[in-house]
Amino acid sequence: MIKRTEPLLKYVNLVWNSIVNVGVLPAMPYVESRRTKLLNLLALPCIPFMFFFSVLNFIQGRQVLAGLNLLNTLSAVLVLIMHRRRMYLGARMVLIGVNLLAYTFAGLYFHNGSQYFLMNILIMVILVNDNRRAVIGISLLIIAAQLLILFCPQPPIFGAPVPYARVWGNVVTALLFVVLALLFFKSIQSDYEREIEAQQQALTIMNRDKERLFSVVAHDIRSPVATLDALLEQFRHGLLEKDEMEAATAVLHDRVSQLSSTLDNLLRWSARGMQGIRIVPTHFLLAPLTEDLALFFEPVVQQKKIQIDIDVSPDITLYADRDQVSVVFRNLFSNAVKFSFPGGRIELAAAMQGNHVVVTIRDYGIGMDAEQRKKMFDGPQSPAYGTIGERGSGVGLLLCSEFLRQNKGHISVESSPGNGTCFTVRLPKGNRPEAAAVKVSEN
Repeated sequence: MIKRTEPLLKYVNLVWNSIVNVGVLPAMPYVESRRTKLLNLLALPCIPFMFFFSVLNFIQGRQVLAGLNLLNTLSAVLVLIMHRRRMYLGARMVLIGVNLLAYTFAGLYFHNGSQYFLMNILIMVILVNDNRRAVIGISLLIIAAQLLILFCPQPPIFGAPVPYARVWGNVVTALLFVVLALLFFKSIQSDYEREIEAQQQALTIMNRDKERLFSVVAHDIRSPVATLDALLEQFRHGLLEKDEMEAATAVLHDRVSQLSSTLDNLLRWSARGMQGIRIVPTHFLLAPLTEDLALFFEPVVQQKKIQIDIDVSPDITLYADRDQVSVVFRNLFSNAVKFSFPGGRIELAAAMQGNHVVVTIRDYGIGMDAEQRKKMFDGPQSPAYGTIGERGSGVGLLLCSEFLRQNKGHISVESSPGNGTCFTVRLPKGNRPEAAAVKVSEN
């Protein structure tokens, strides 16, 4: 029996939500959408309620009051129709105007307690209108109508007054509507405050991501631009022989191509981060990434005469966001180059351990003391200078730590002054790209 009633309950809930949200559009301002929903909630129960009393009063010989009840019913239906057609201001004017006239007339001549329904209209006017003059003008009319009903009641020339029990029922119903309207408005305010807080948090995250993007752009462009600047300076002063100029031209072409590729990658990556940095994990081989890394830093490595030893199996695959992992390794390798002494050595190795890949980047340069190691991942650091005066940004390691955390990875460091530094990165192991593609096709 329960299983049979579940589809019916879902259908009733669907119909109720569709009626309550008539005219509520996704693009509407938050407060305006809630006001529209409030009017729907006020109009919806009025339709059966007023129609019932219209029939009852007609049967009991109160045709005029029955007509007023029917007029209220039609005004509630018209509100829903006008909301569907996006005639929001007109719907409010219809609901307020018709109810004001109907309740005033009914209260004056039938003494049915309708002045309490005028209180509902007064609250509704205040809640759904932003025009101060309109609010004041309509409020004064409603107050005048209430005073007229209370102090100048008219003889029941259009029909007998309603029973005393019904008057009490009208009063209780009107007060109940007041409570429901105020509770709904309070929920609107609470939701609005939560919406503002969520937007503030989103804005804070976007600003933080923007700073990270700027840091990545500055970090990745600095090295190629420095190479271009040095070569162009040599060209300008005629410091190169013909053979050297031809070789330098080839290097210059490689640097420009590399810079163009770097900019393309950064633009694609930053476009993904326009609404906040997003993680797009894929299966990719580690070896091509390390080859690109060595090519990227080739000019400064040659300048400092550093020996690069790379031990990465061509079968090792990661499952992470390739662009972010590339940023991490570029930062770590850049630090290794920057703090290595001229003629030094850098070792980059990778090995699989269970479901993870462990990558180590070791240099034999300046190194760090315990205090530096302790603070390096806690926040932006003061930019440090390399062995030949290279200057960093101070945010690279913090960025690495955050990116690795988002990719379910981990980073640790071992270092001591004068003995160099070794960064160890753990990342989830992936499948070979062609194997991952086969799995997707099989599914």
